[in-house]
Amino acid sequence: MPDVVFDLISKTYNPGLFKKKVQAVKGLSFEIRQGEVFGLIGPNGAGKSTTIRMILGLIRPDSGRILFRGKPLRETTIQREVGYLPENPYLYDHLTLLELLQFCGKTSGIEPEQIKRRNQELMEKLNLSEAQKRPLRTFSKGMLQRAGICFALLHDPSIVVLDEPMSGLDPIGRRMVFDLILELKEQGKTIFFCSHILNDVERLCDRIALINKGQLIKQFVRDDFLQDGDKTVFLHTSILDEIQQQKIQSLGGCIRLEGEGHLLAISDDDYHSVNSYLGKSNVKILGCRSEWMSLEDLFIKTVKEQDQ
Repeated sequence: MPDVVFDLISKTYNPGLFKKKVQAVKGLSFEIRQGEVFGLIGPNGAGKSTTIRMILGLIRPDSGRILFRGKPLRETTIQREVGYLPENPYLYDHLTLLELLQFCGKTSGIEPEQIKRRNQELMEKLNLSEAQKRPLRTFSKGMLQRAGICFALLHDPSIVVLDEPMSGLDPIGRRMVFDLILELKEQGKTIFFCSHILNDVERLCDRIALINKGQLIKQFVRDDFLQDGDKTVFLHTSILDEIQQQKIQSLGGCIRLEGEGHLLAISDDDYHSVNSYLGKSNVKILGCRSEWMSLEDLFIKTVKEQDQ
């Protein structure tokens, strides 16, 4: 049974008198399975924030059903099960991190010993132990982001909703959060991941939903952008003329435009003949890649197709 099901959900906002209503979400349907990392991507204004607020029960849809483990959302206690990191977390900046987490634990009804244990565990994982007694107002953007993750995970939720969790993080901080998400997945947690950093989404998520103008456009799985059938070698070359393209295709290669050149997808069996032809034709090889089409390519291509 999926953890969360969206069934033909629609939501419209009324911004005020004499202003046009805004349909943020229209007929949206998808499911989030237990124990997976599910990604939600889309252009600005696509309806991602509205979708998150509805999962959390902060707003209600105008029509459709949201189910949590088979029951209507309003009949459940999903808030107790969810840890949420908003895009711009607001934390009490006059408190220290330790005071903030103790306050969070007490208001969540967690036992004092468990609060202490979880505090130390999370602060160590996110490299905040040395800063735990500093006021939050002295934290950098990246440190506040990591503090927000501690806040979201303190009560050991079974579902974790992360909205732009890598925002403001340096490479070391990004790696910490990346490893933490994989650890949560190994523990069987369900993770709902929303980010504009498509490389992170591509590397972390088992399934990805692309929404635009409030509608689900497409769902991707890892194989959609990691490989293309039996094509296992991907070469980025200079621009090929029509004769060269025809010859490479006759030798078993696939070709598409890529920046200021072409990208070739070649199977192991055909690689020797294609590579030999490229050498004889003095085609410049600019580099190689591990995938045929990146998530960013699929994102742009799919959104453009819908907008046309």
